[in-house]
Amino acid sequence: MSTTRHLVNRQRRLATAAAERAAAPARGPATPAIDEPAPDPSAKDTAAEDEAADDEAPDDTGPAERDDKAEAREKTEAREKTEPGGTVPSRLRVRLPALLCALTVLLGAFAAWEFTSAGSLRDDPSRRNTALTDIGRTSEVKGQIADAVGAVFSYNYASPANSDEAARTHLVGKAVQQHKDMLAQVRAQGQKQKLVLTTTVTDSGVELLDGDRARLLIFADQSNTRTGKSDETTYAAAMFAVDAVRRGDTWRISAIDTFTR
Repeated sequence: MSTTRHLVNRQRRLATAAAERAAAPARGPATPAIDEPAPDPSAKDTAAEDEAADDEAPDDTGPAERDDKAEAREKTEAREKTEPGGTVPSRLRVRLPALLCALTVLLGAFAAWEFTSAGSLRDDPSRRNTALTDIGRTSEVKGQIADAVGAVFSYNYASPANSDEAARTHLVGKAVQQHKDMLAQVRAQGQKQKLVLTTTVTDSGVELLDGDRARLLIFADQSNTRTGKSDETTYAAAMFAVDAVRRGDTWRISAIDTFTR
């Protein structure tokens, strides 16, 4: 298919040849013939070269087609810039669902770990301890247990039933037997030596307060007086821990720990 420039050049050559043919008879026979130089075989045919150049030249296109091609080329260049090699986006499209799936699994595992950790923290007794935050309950258990310790660890030979009544009122669980073992010697010698044992709590601290359970450290002074033939009083300091439980509105001693094996 001839291009526009090829047609223009061809029309120009035809017009030149026609003009030369029209001008040739006008010269007449009187005009001596001009010897034209013999054509140089080595000389190149200009017209042939023009035709060959025209044939090799790319086809001219209209403005609309050029705009479409330019736009397509710009899109291609932009895509090559954003998608180097033309293979990365396809790999990303293939890997994206797998990455999202892995991320979902990781997030689920992290959520499960957080839930388990929160549960273990809630189950940890130290996390449930409200001894420092529940001031009212802490003061309540300290006061009642101090009175209970003073009552159960005091003994008067003249009224031993008061000690038994105090034990029934303030002791529960294994503290009942522990109290009997601790005061067995006092009861055995009480009437003979006319013993009077008085225990006074000087200080106490709530180590643990968890709902209706508590553990307290007790500091107490004890005086032991023998009122037989001659009055004799001895003094001693005691430190021990007690576990307490709340029954109704009353705190009771449920265990006694003297820190001895």
